[in-house]
Amino acid sequence: MSKKFQNYIIAIVGPTAIGKTALSIKLAQHFNSEIISADSRQFFKEMAIGTAVPSDEELKAASHHFIQHKSVKEPFNVGDFERDAISKIEELHQNNPTVIIVGGSGLYVKAVTMGLDYFPDVDPTIRTTLNLQLESEGLLPLQEQLQSLDQEAYNSIAIDNPKRVIRALEICIGTGKPYSSFLTNSEKDRGFKTIQIGLNADRSIIYDRINQRVDIMIANGLLKEAKALLPYKSLNALNTVGYKELFAYFEGEFTLEFAISEIKKNTRRFAKRQLTWFRKDESITWFDYETDVEDILNYIHTQIE
Repeated sequence: MSKKFQNYIIAIVGPTAIGKTALSIKLAQHFNSEIISADSRQFFKEMAIGTAVPSDEELKAASHHFIQHKSVKEPFNVGDFERDAISKIEELHQNNPTVIIVGGSGLYVKAVTMGLDYFPDVDPTIRTTLNLQLESEGLLPLQEQLQSLDQEAYNSIAIDNPKRVIRALEICIGTGKPYSSFLTNSEKDRGFKTIQIGLNADRSIIYDRINQRVDIMIANGLLKEAKALLPYKSLNALNTVGYKELFAYFEGEFTLEFAISEIKKNTRRFAKRQLTWFRKDESITWFDYETDVEDILNYIHTQIE
């Protein structure tokens, strides 16, 4: 017998610039509900322009949580988000059976809907050594080392993300076991049913939308925002597309034109990784980004028991 649920999470996922925010607001208004942001960079109040934080009008159109509530100087990881988001959802569910969660950070959405895999503690000097190796030799040797130690992890993680590669390597080295062996894929018992909606479009459309968004960010003052954050460039929150390219410009490594072209290119690559992540999840029902909201609502209502 299937489990009956009284509470629901509607998760809106998909690549960057596809229209997730607009849809989430329409759904929140329909269900008279509130929105949990699962965008791992919109948490930070100093990064409004480069992370495409919802506009003032959008924030007024529906209540949002986990938008610009932290400083880049405050550590806030996916485990912290899981804890805080579940607490907020439990609070919201006391007054409304439906809560919307939206974001392109697949791991953060998974943290709420399924829970995270947990890993044993390892010697912190391993990470220090790997970071020094990254600085002196670049990412490629670390990628090759991970491939030799854990082919499955090499094939599944964001291999061009240094933080992800180092995290996997430190577990492999510190435990003597593959990082992938700790990925249980077992769901935590949540007190709600998750209905996942994915938005997508042809790749050329996604890329055009990304290019246009970057141009708008530049026009809206991204350079000034990034310049103010230059003293904090070593913080993890700022190892982010849109900022690291401009830091290279400020330090004379890039021309401005090249920096902007790199932001667009790296954002397109990020969108590709997002889609790779989400396509592995068979529970997501996909809709074209131009689908009428009534059609999406009709589907959602067929899933609510």
